[in-house]
Amino acid sequence: MVSRVRSFNRTVTQRAGALNDAFLSRDRPLGQARLLWEIGPDGSDVRRLRARLDLDSGYLSRLLRALENAGLVIVEPSGADGRVRTVRLSAAGLAERAVLDQRSDEAAAAVLGPLTPCQRARLVQAMAETERLLTASAVEVAERDPRHPDARFCLQAYFGEIGRRFDGGFDPARSLISDDEMTPPAGLFLVASLHGEPVGCGGIRFRTGAPAYIKRMWVSPAVRGLGLGRRLLAELEARAVARHAPAVQLETNRTLSEAITMYRSAGYQEVAPFNDEPYAHHWFEKAQGDNWREG
Repeated sequence: MVSRVRSFNRTVTQRAGALNDAFLSRDRPLGQARLLWEIGPDGSDVRRLRARLDLDSGYLSRLLRALENAGLVIVEPSGADGRVRTVRLSAAGLAERAVLDQRSDEAAAAVLGPLTPCQRARLVQAMAETERLLTASAVEVAERDPRHPDARFCLQAYFGEIGRRFDGGFDPARSLISDDEMTPPAGLFLVASLHGEPVGCGGIRFRTGAPAYIKRMWVSPAVRGLGLGRRLLAELEARAVARHAPAVQLETNRTLSEAITMYRSAGYQEVAPFNDEPYAHHWFEKAQGDNWREG
């Protein structure tokens, strides 16, 4: 599989023109051209740009310096915070970006042109699936304090969404888990990030000799369909195994049909209520067992 991925990378980089020092027959390589496109007509915070493109800060600085020397971008301190740098396209940069857009369209058409209509449809469909899977592989999951800004962002987005979906809304103060219970050693909290932006979360509470308790599972609508919910669930289960929990328990609201489907397909069995969570209609448990331990 590694060999196939490497072969794919070689084919794509060559076909996309990444090996040329004059991308799309302009006077700059692909890295500089891509940066012009990402900066866009509205400009960007340099830190966000670095996170979005997963670039080393030194390399990004060199790219920006080359574009600045060419008169295509303007880098300056942010008006709101002098410690933050922003970058925007100059008039020449906007004109160059327009040329790159046009030539990129022409290059894409050149890829599709020699193919039959059926082949074109297959290629575009395969590209969409490849993009989806590559995006999924770029998501990073890490432990965070529930009070960390990324964790708070996820939790507030989660509370807002279920507040809109639940009959009668949602009050987090009535729920059965606190930040302290999702902080080591009592528990932990996971945050999923894509290009530096938080896109999902999940917490777990450990209880000696008793099932671990999963709570606050959420995935951003922007990345749903990538399997991230199942990945977060598996990561939390792995933490429960490491703490020798005999089982994992969770509950959910009847309106969250997609979550119910995921839990059942992941091996959770519906059980009698094990707590008095006011927003729950379904209670689930997954015993550790040999298959779980090996997984």
